Amino acid sequence: MWQYRELIKNLTITDLKNRYQNTTLGFFWSILSPFLLAIVLYFIFSNLFGHEENFAINLLVGIMAWRFFANGTSSSLYSIVGKASLVTKVYIPRQILVLSNALSNFISSLLEFLILVPIIFVLLGHVPVTTLLYPVIHLLYFWFIFGAGLFLSALFVYFRDINQIWEVLLNILFFACPIIYPLSIVPERLMSYYMLNPLTNVMIIYRDLMINGNLPSMNNVIIVAAACVIAFFVGSFVFGKLQRRFAEEI
Repeated sequence: MWQYRELIKNLTITDLKNRYQNTTLGFFWSILSPFLLAIVLYFIFSNLFGHEENFAINLLVGIMAWRFFANGTSSSLYSIVGKASLVTKVYIPRQILVLSNALSNFISSLLEFLILVPIIFVLLGHVPVTTLLYPVIHLLYFWFIFGAGLFLSALFVYFRDINQIWEVLLNILFFACPIIYPLSIVPERLMSYYMLNPLTNVMIIYRDLMINGNLPSMNNVIIVAAACVIAFFVGSFVFGKLQRRFAEEI
């Protein structure tokens, strides 16, 4: 897809512009939304988990990691159906439509990260040097979301109920990740299964790098890397099989 890099860039910029078109705050909503959600959740759950060390920062980092996944996959659902003219009238690798959408969400998540760093400095009094490794993990996370987007966007062309199903699954996944609660409340007998969730491992890695100043454990990195590889290849395989009839089904 390298020869289509200018088209990918233009589609990514268009996605970013359309997302906040006709809004007063524009791109600032990508920054403001997670902070408002974090404030609400903090006041709701601080009585339960407020005694946990760095609860507010852990909550904010978890929300930012979650938003990249939730927004990236939800918007990817419409990557093909929402650009029907590019599918039916022009020949391009259709993966480009999903890729540009994932890239626009990637850029939004980077904006959130840039705002998060000074907040960490204010609350902790310093920013751990391990934060410099954030882009490496975030790129891995991007490929996981891109792979999931390929899978979901292809299915949505054929089964229009997927968006409703995915919305329900996202709500379940939100509470299946350590966003608003600490890992310490997960029963020991379930922990080995709980840690198979790649989103849980991503959040643990982010918190290790950006809050605790620790290098991530090899187990966490392996699980995230394996999830990225599986998501990308499964998503690419399903997309490749189903794209033959995209023009007819749209």
